[in-house]
Amino acid sequence: MRILIVANHNTGKFTSFITEQVESIRQFGVEVDYYGVHGKGIGGYLANLSSLKAKIREYHPDLIHAHYGLSGLLANLQRQVPVVTSYHGSDIHSGGRTLFFSKIATRLSAYNIFVSKRLLDQSGYNGQKKSIISCGIDMNTFHPIDRDVARKAIGWDPNGTYVFFGGAFDNQVKNSPLAKAVVSQIEGAQLLEMRGYTREEVNIAMNAADCLLMTSYREGGPLVVKEAMACGTPVVAVRVGDVEETMNGVEGCYVTSHDVNELTSCLRQALLFKGKTTGRQRIIELGLPMDQIAKQIIEIYNLVLNKK
Repeated sequence: MRILIVANHNTGKFTSFITEQVESIRQFGVEVDYYGVHGKGIGGYLANLSSLKAKIREYHPDLIHAHYGLSGLLANLQRQVPVVTSYHGSDIHSGGRTLFFSKIATRLSAYNIFVSKRLLDQSGYNGQKKSIISCGIDMNTFHPIDRDVARKAIGWDPNGTYVFFGGAFDNQVKNSPLAKAVVSQIEGAQLLEMRGYTREEVNIAMNAADCLLMTSYREGGPLVVKEAMACGTPVVAVRVGDVEETMNGVEGCYVTSHDVNELTSCLRQALLFKGKTTGRQRIIELGLPMDQIAKQIIEIYNLVLNKK
């Protein structure tokens, strides 16, 4: 089976959750190659059509797996190779033209994958060719480490109070002003942004932190929450994406509104939590480890190819 991944490559690299999913699929003997989209907006994406067709002629894929709605639309402008499109969040909940063209992609694609039920509902898609499948969690990269050991490794004060923010401060969707307002209410607490870390360093930082805080305006199926849970780190997150169902029943993990007072109250509770949460067990129960998600993706590939 030969799969061609179509995804944005404007930064010079593919998003980590895409490359990690690809590597997990390769472990099951699937051959995978990439086509990187360069350009922004619908015009920028469509300008890639001729080079995408050239890549298809060169690689001869059995199936294309496009990530995000605009990549899905681009991939479907050729009709020789069936397309599976994954929708991750901004392609749907941003609204406007992006949502409009993503909706076209849902109709043209041989199959659609939404990372959360909320995202599916927001898309308005009511066809049969769909599944809700979160991106998988690399349980080897994200694993529990003793907090004191992690703090020594990363150079943090062993007696400090650290809140790890679920993104970069300048990413407007992540809503860092709200997070800063919340953490300012707690004496001595420091809010640290997720920027400039390798994946392995993110694991250390999550284990070194007292809590992960996510205050985003909107999300599809935020991996940062699941990765923190895999580390056993307490989490406070606003009610977006699949956060509520993912953290359901895990002591030390709190879902709340965007209200400053409610967030502050939940953060105080999280900071009082001692030891590791049962978040890792919850991730396993939900079938979110990377290899299990890879099997589901491959099942969809086979379904589409068998129908073809």
